Amino acid sequence: MKKLTAIIILVCLMSCKEEKHLERRDISKVEIETLIQDSLLNVRALDINNYKEGIFATSDARMGIIFEEADWRKKNGEKVHAIVTDSVYLKYDSIVPNFRALSNSGKDVYLLSIGSPALLYKITPKDNVSIVYKETHEKTFYDSMDFWNDQEGIAIGDSTDGCLSVIITRDGGETWDKLSCDNLPKGTENEGAFAASDTNISIVGDNTWVATTAGRIYYSPDKGINWDVFDTPIVKDKETEGIYSIDFYDELNGFAIGGDYTKPDDNQANKILTKDGGKTWQLVAEGQEPGYRSCVQYIPNRAGKELVAIGFKGIDYSNDGGYNWKHLSDEGFYTVRFLNDSIAYAAGKGRISKLTFRK
Repeated sequence: MKKLTAIIILVCLMSCKEEKHLERRDISKVEIETLIQDSLLNVRALDINNYKEGIFATSDARMGIIFEEADWRKKNGEKVHAIVTDSVYLKYDSIVPNFRALSNSGKDVYLLSIGSPALLYKITPKDNVSIVYKETHEKTFYDSMDFWNDQEGIAIGDSTDGCLSVIITRDGGETWDKLSCDNLPKGTENEGAFAASDTNISIVGDNTWVATTAGRIYYSPDKGINWDVFDTPIVKDKETEGIYSIDFYDELNGFAIGGDYTKPDDNQANKILTKDGGKTWQLVAEGQEPGYRSCVQYIPNRAGKELVAIGFKGIDYSNDGGYNWKHLSDEGFYTVRFLNDSIAYAAGKGRISKLTFRK
């Protein structure tokens, strides 16, 4: 056992060393292949499952899976890009849920609707569908969801009773409990999150960061048991300003982006980074593109140096940790998730696409 442990540690150290000494890469273009096109499609919730398939949920109660690289789904030489459930499938009585949050636990898929009543669906691999959480409140509005592991997950939403709405499962998604305001930092007036790309939560190990409309970062070191909150210098004076998206590469390095979607070209005080786990944040790329973006993601396995920001005004790339950015495309999307260090799925209004980033 000691020998096995030593081997595992050695492999981890070698992997970390290799990543730190990666050759600097400069992506110069992005190729966009449309996989699904539908004028009624509106997607802000997107995830990647354990089979490297894209899972998405729509504003009109549909969900789907992108089987873009699964040869066994090809029939008569035709590549099947995706299967989308019928919208009736996920209706609740006469309600057509608007899904803005989606996550998978590694086994099951969870969809969470905005507005009241909030409806949290659990869908198993055998397509068994159940509602595992429901909340009715005039201020109910859930924005994002993620899982620490196959048993424990979290979803966050706007304030209802003086604090952020946080629900947690510890039993594989069967039951969800809402945290009391006694166990959370006091919220600011009307504090919530933007349901723009399902990236208000970032998880690394047991560490959890949540970004809000008030430009604040909620932090838990122990999977949602204890919480602290930190201020940031991001623009946040108006209701349409604040942090729209956050991502962490490791326990120390994180990036957040936002701005004002009603003034998408404004590029002052809308990009921030941290190197100490979210305790302190600094403004970067002041007066430079990009302006407002709804989603930012670290490119995997690039030592925390490469990021992509995406929004309805286009796609931007940084290869120095977010200090400087290059505009790659005017093509608009709401959200993006990476399959590897060169390929991602992106979704937005009217389409879902595969993005291939090249030097």
